[in-house]
Amino acid sequence: MRIAVLDDYQGIAETVDWSAIPRPIDLLALREHIAPGDELLALLAGREVVVAMRERTPIDAELLGRLPSLKLLVTTGPFNAAIDTAAARRLGITVCGTGGIITSTVELTWALIHALQRHLIVEDRAVRAGRWQQTVGADLAGATLGLVGLGRIGRRVAAVGHAFGMRVTAWSPNLTAERAAEARAELLDRHSLFATADVVSVHLVLSEATRGVVGRAELAAMKSSAILVNTARGGLIDEAALIEALRAKRIKGAALDVYGEEPLPPGHPLTGLPNTVLTPHLGYVTEKCMERFYRDIVDDIAAYCVGAPRRIVAG
Repeated sequence: MRIAVLDDYQGIAETVDWSAIPRPIDLLALREHIAPGDELLALLAGREVVVAMRERTPIDAELLGRLPSLKLLVTTGPFNAAIDTAAARRLGITVCGTGGIITSTVELTWALIHALQRHLIVEDRAVRAGRWQQTVGADLAGATLGLVGLGRIGRRVAAVGHAFGMRVTAWSPNLTAERAAEARAELLDRHSLFATADVVSVHLVLSEATRGVVGRAELAAMKSSAILVNTARGGLIDEAALIEALRAKRIKGAALDVYGEEPLPPGHPLTGLPNTVLTPHLGYVTEKCMERFYRDIVDDIAAYCVGAPRRIVAG
């Protein structure tokens, strides 16, 4: 069985125990990101199984249609917006998912908030250069945390905000006052949330309805002392509008783990802005989450081999 693992940046696939798969395997683990095109097609040609690491590589109908040997596509996580699952079904390709861990994204959200509010990157560089105490940080206690999205991750972020003594507000397209109250959050309309928050953190699922939900109007409503944090999906924010706001210092800063294009191209405008903290989509990249991903990947392939696929992703 010929298996390809895409976007295995840390080289984890080579360390995994694949022995539960009841057929001999030929494993190709791609350490570098390869965009859809002739190079990727050549590498995947003849592969029966492809493993996609979250949404790092778009897998559309055109790509699927040019991979006649592909029979099983496994994505980490229970769904993957970058995969055309309907096209896969039409082509007779089974798409399976895995479990996951959401606490890692919650933890990174707060790491980014602290990094920006307490100027940790700036101060780290200053200490290494022989300078001492360059900045004054912002307090979280008594500040307002505005959550755009109050689902499984947003609720956990809210709980940490309460632990810091923050006022927590929330908005999403379908959020009710009752569901907000369950998380001890105050439901606001979208404009009011952006206008009153000291920290805005985004935790929505990306869809056509939510794409660009943080746009020029929302950024214009924010305080000049406020920060924006995104560990969800890059497409939720109008990136061009955000860059404009950061350049003009209409908001204090942005801490981002996700982008409209990933990997972020060299020389991207965000990388030249001093009022940003940028990480390379690390929300789910922890030991426990990767262990869960690969355990289920091996189980998915083994189940497929005996004609009983598990964790099928609907399309």
